[in-house]
This record gives sequence, structure tokens and C-alpha cells, in this order.
Amino acid sequence: MTAEVFTPSKDVSVTMTPSAVRHVRKQLDKHPEARGIRLAIKKSGCSGFKYDTQWVSEAAPDDRVFHIDGVDVYVKEEHLPLVNGIEIDFVTEGVNSLFKYRNPNATAECGCGESFTIA
Repeated sequence: MTAEVFTPSKDVSVTMTPSAVRHVRKQLDKHPEARGIRLAIKKSGCSGFKYDTQWVSEAAPDDRVFHIDGVDVYVKEEHLPLVNGIEIDFVTEGVNSLFKYRNPNATAECGCGESFTIA
């Protein structure tokens, strides 16, 4: 087995749909101490990884910050290979509203959509 080293370039991207931006802005208005939102990856679920979002009150030294229509999205450098090119959406399905992630790096998702695999 070989290990690949990912060196993020300026071309690393994280985007949000207008719906996601509106949702996060509304939530930030309710959390005045928050500077933005963190997109994190955790080992979990039946497929290996899951997305986790958190409010950010202070940037960490290893954060990359993406400025998207007035919303700051924080991603730790170590997670960039897993989320490069991701689009964050906010959708309503029936009575539920949630973030949806379109990640070009994900090679599979579990049936419930809670976790994903990277090849």
C-alpha cells in the first residue's frame, strides 16, 4: 500500500448554493459570537466518513477560510483532500431541512446518506 501526499494549492474550492448561504446567514444572526461555520470530516458511519458542521468563534492556526457571499467557511488543512470541490446545499425534504453535500471526491455513500467513502 502506498500513501499519497496532498499538497493543497490555491485551486482548492468549497462552494455553497444561495440556499445554503441564506440559511447560514440567518443562523449567524442568532449566534453573534460566531464568525462562520466549520465543515469538518469525522470517521464514522457505515461508509467511513461523515460531515460535521460547527459554529466557529475563533479560527484555528490550521484552518483554510473560504469567503462565500459574506459567509466564512472554515476547513482544517488536513480535511481539504476530502472536501476539495465540494458544494454545500441546504434543502427541504418533506418536513425536514438539512445540508446536502455534493462532493466530487466521494466514491460511495451509505444508503441513509449520512456517511461517504473516499477511494
